[in-house]
Amino acid sequence: MRRGLFVTGTDTGVGKTVVSAALIHRYRHETPLRYWKPIQTGIEQDDDTGDVARLAECNADELCTSGIRLPRPLSPHLAARLSGTTIGIESLVETVARALDERAWIVEGAGGVLVPVNDHQMMRDLIVMMDLLAVIAARTALGTINHTLLTIEALRRREVRVAGVVMVGERNEDNRAAVERYGEVTVVGEMPRFPRLTSQDLAAWATSELDPEGRLVEWLR
Repeated sequence: MRRGLFVTGTDTGVGKTVVSAALIHRYRHETPLRYWKPIQTGIEQDDDTGDVARLAECNADELCTSGIRLPRPLSPHLAARLSGTTIGIESLVETVARALDERAWIVEGAGGVLVPVNDHQMMRDLIVMMDLLAVIAARTALGTINHTLLTIEALRRREVRVAGVVMVGERNEDNRAAVERYGEVTVVGEMPRFPRLTSQDLAAWATSELDPEGRLVEWLR
């Protein structure tokens, strides 16, 4: 198993990018890290790598900027088809294989685990091929129990271990308890919606509130 974590989510726009930046703040003093967004669609308006660079105050060594970059904010398989290309996840995995340094990876997916990447593979297949544990970003609001448990089940069907869940939004103790009980997982953080999201505010939250028991660090060392 490679050292690192794959940040996925229960949906698009759930907070994967901010969770990725928070993980860098939380663990960069424990071990060298590198962030990577293998597939980015909607490049006209979205730049998750740039957002992580800003929110986590990354240096050049902490970012891998290669990968698939496609116009139109659509599912990867459809954005690729409309651009006249096909995404091959094998070539993406080779990017990590060629990076023979001591850094652990924080990899951010696109959409959820069952988002199609091409005609026969999904985002879940990329997680499997990268051989990483998953961290799930989930909302705290109504509906999150079902969405989070479905995501956990989809990952476990392919024998992907779930390292933890980060819930994003206004605290909801009942939803957290249900996710932990029925999903048999640990919620390693409850991230608020910041009124003004800055690197300083995110760092302060991450260092004090994210994974206070250090459950995830063993997968990064």
